[in-house]
Amino acid sequence: MGISNVFELLSGVALFLFGMALMGDGLKLVAGNKLELILYRLSSTPLKGILLGTGVTAVIQSSSATSVMVVGFVNSGMMKVRQAIGVVMGAIIGTSITGWIICLSDVGGGDATGWLELISTDTLTAIIAVIGIILRMFSGSSTKKHVGDIMLGFAVLMFGINAMSGAVSGLRSSQVFIDMLTAFSNPILGILLGIVFTTVIQSASAAVGILQALSITGAIRFDTALPIIMGIAIGASVPVLLSALGASSNGKRTALSYLLVDLLGVVLFSIIFYTANAIFDFSFMSMAMSSVSLALLNTVFRFIIVILLAPFIPQLERLGKFLIKDNESDAEALRDMDRLEERFLAHPALAIEQSRLTVNSMAEKAKSNLFASFALLENYSDDGFDHVSHTEDIIDRYEDKIGTYLMAVTGKELNREQREDVSKYLHTINDYERISDHSLNIAECAKEIHEKHIRFSEPASRELAVLTAAVTEIITIAVKAFVENDLELAYRVEPLEELIDNLCDEMKSHHIERLQQGVCTLSHGFVFTDLLTNYERVGDHCSNIAVAMIELESDSFDTHEYIISLAEAHNHGFDEYYEEYSKKYSL
Repeated sequence: MGISNVFELLSGVALFLFGMALMGDGLKLVAGNKLELILYRLSSTPLKGILLGTGVTAVIQSSSATSVMVVGFVNSGMMKVRQAIGVVMGAIIGTSITGWIICLSDVGGGDATGWLELISTDTLTAIIAVIGIILRMFSGSSTKKHVGDIMLGFAVLMFGINAMSGAVSGLRSSQVFIDMLTAFSNPILGILLGIVFTTVIQSASAAVGILQALSITGAIRFDTALPIIMGIAIGASVPVLLSALGASSNGKRTALSYLLVDLLGVVLFSIIFYTANAIFDFSFMSMAMSSVSLALLNTVFRFIIVILLAPFIPQLERLGKFLIKDNESDAEALRDMDRLEERFLAHPALAIEQSRLTVNSMAEKAKSNLFASFALLENYSDDGFDHVSHTEDIIDRYEDKIGTYLMAVTGKELNREQREDVSKYLHTINDYERISDHSLNIAECAKEIHEKHIRFSEPASRELAVLTAAVTEIITIAVKAFVENDLELAYRVEPLEELIDNLCDEMKSHHIERLQQGVCTLSHGFVFTDLLTNYERVGDHCSNIAVAMIELESDSFDTHEYIISLAEAHNHGFDEYYEEYSKKYSL
């Protein structure tokens, strides 16, 4: 095998991987969001999960993509870990479909019959490519363009397979190559090769496809292929594990379940198969493998390990909990969300009270996360940034869970007071979630300040400290007023919010003056302006929370009208409160 063959092999691998990606992306775009909705809605039992996981993965040609999608569902609280494990098992089976598609490269071979004898592989591939490019370039329909992408991807994949097969065809007479492959008939070495190879190329389907291309040499025997395929199954878990970095504990458990199913499946299958082989001495172990027999072996192996482990999904879930412990914030969030029990929906008063407690927890977390982001401006650390980011994810889950629960409550018969409470909670959970979003934005500003070694001028630092103190007070007042349902305290929010707006405007003017004088640089200016914008937005959301409390108490909800009337009529001590805060937070 010369250097030209090596380059031909590498180009074939590149074409194959690109074709797979193009075809998979096209399939996903044709399917739209339907596959995600199907997975989310119809995976209520392990059997349904396995069937759906198999079907979806067969369509999008990637077990990793399906599993990553499921990790996202679990991470957001939309799906339980136990449901997700069933889908993951289905994905493990579904990814073997690509091997059967690759077998189409045998069309027109010596075993073909009938009309297929008239069509070579290259001719069929070329026809598909031409149709694909016509659809891609000349069709006005986006769906037809995506179908064109699918056909082009398939054609590129086939060209890649043919290039790989042509590059290695000379190895069929190489004793060195045959001896090297024979060494991997050792199960441990074969499994390790499969793991490493799949980890590098990040695709089990591609790894099996390359193995199928090598089968043209006739040197791939059953005893070599089986351990490599088992290793490929384990290596396929790496992209899924990487996708779970930064996910919740349940998200990490879902990703880990992919590895556990394949790892435990390989161990069980190996024990059973190699023990039986030692007793019965299977004659097919030295059988040369073709592209079709490799596809069959891959599918049967994956099907068997899922059959072996499907009855133990609850045990796999418990093993995941044992291996990945809940961190303190996750555990607290789960306890809070456990309050939103569906059985309480039959008793609206109880369901609304549980919602109130959960929204209060969300409010306190949003406030704490804002304070944590302020602390990063003074003393930045990567751990502190990760804490803010993780808490922001948790607060997103609060919003999803509480919003869904409250919408279910609205379907029940409620009295006037209950309707007001539900409306207030629905209005405010979005504000708490947005406050947490701005906390993350502030943390990102702190990270930029730290990494770029930005130092604000003394006047800018002093003004920012004043504004931080004002925003600290407004979030404290807003959350306290909400949690304690204190309307008098809520009336303090709008005057302080107006002052914060004026402070931000004044600070922007001062900042422009410092830029003109050369005291501050443009790089300082961007991050300083970003901070002011986020501070101002936090004040706006605190105002929304207070307005929701006040207006809903009067059985109306018109935020804009309320703020105008409050300022114009100087009601509820607006002027006095504004004067008080103006003296307290003066630049």
